[in-house]
Amino acid sequence: MAMAIVLLATLSASHTASCLFLCSLPVSAATWAVLTVNGFSKGREGGLPSKCDGAYHDDSEMVVALSTGWFSGMSHYGRSIKITAKGGSSVYAKVVDECDSVHGCDAEHNYEEPCAYNVVDASPAVWDALGLDQNIGLQDVTWSDE
Repeated sequence: MAMAIVLLATLSASHTASCLFLCSLPVSAATWAVLTVNGFSKGREGGLPSKCDGAYHDDSEMVVALSTGWFSGMSHYGRSIKITAKGGSSVYAKVVDECDSVHGCDAEHNYEEPCAYNVVDASPAVWDALGLDQNIGLQDVTWSDE
């Protein structure tokens, strides 16, 4: 089945283009994604409390935020997803937030650009459990909501 990815572009005050995505690839048994590292505790990159439960989460918790299309109006809220790294190691993490693919570059989003359509934004605990180097910042993975 073919799927169109809706793409909008905006220009920030610094005149750099940001892409805005309204949907993500369909979720399968091994959905390709880019794993990013994010702090979910107060004062960290995420900015505000998580969208799902209104709480902050410690870096030691196995939690993630999904791109807007995958977050799908909180349809994955509180569910565990399986994340698998290239080397084959897998972990389960709880979805607690949306990695907004539509809005960004404002106070509510900690002045960060919108996420791409294919992001699993993970706590440091997820990176550690997968044996990944957080300093890399981006890692190809697959995930499923099995």
